[in-house]
Amino acid sequence: MFIVFEGIDGTGKSTQARRLADHFRSQGREVVLSREPTDGPWGTLLRNSAQTGRLSPEEELETFLKDRRQHVEELISPALAAGKVVILDRYYFSTMAYQGLRGFDTAQIRRDNEAFAPVPDLLLILDLDVDTALTRIGARGDTANEFEQRSNLASCRETFLSLRNEPFARVIDTNASPDEVSAAILSALPL
Repeated sequence: MFIVFEGIDGTGKSTQARRLADHFRSQGREVVLSREPTDGPWGTLLRNSAQTGRLSPEEELETFLKDRRQHVEELISPALAAGKVVILDRYYFSTMAYQGLRGFDTAQIRRDNEAFAPVPDLLLILDLDVDTALTRIGARGDTANEFEQRSNLASCRETFLSLRNEPFARVIDTNASPDEVSAAILSALPL
């Protein structure tokens, strides 16, 4: 099973991805929990560029594709072939949202990724209004970065919500306690 968590910053993706991994492990399932950008060479370059100065839009998009291709080839596809549950904190839907802000066509980004990256069995879109997300970002001690400005978050939220009618997507309202969100996620799992 391949499950992806998406949503704007502050929605609890990392927390809920860990909780879901723990749920599957408690059932005796083998779980691979990962994130994008990865900790590999391309993902590290992307993470560092957020601190040292962003790459050009074209370089950034190409680096995301290289990072994802390596992730799919070396981790995602082998784990799925071995019957493991793969849970990702962000995937190509985030590239659609955030690189869409830089002027790229989101539909083309999706096509380019789906040419090599498997579509998830379940896309969990963790949704939260922008003001609450910004409050949470501040509460965790972070300063909002370029990606976390109000207008950018609002645009990215709309991109994520535009996927709500995909047959594999479920929108989860995260304006609730972490336990309530976890319960909603569990109820969204395919049988």
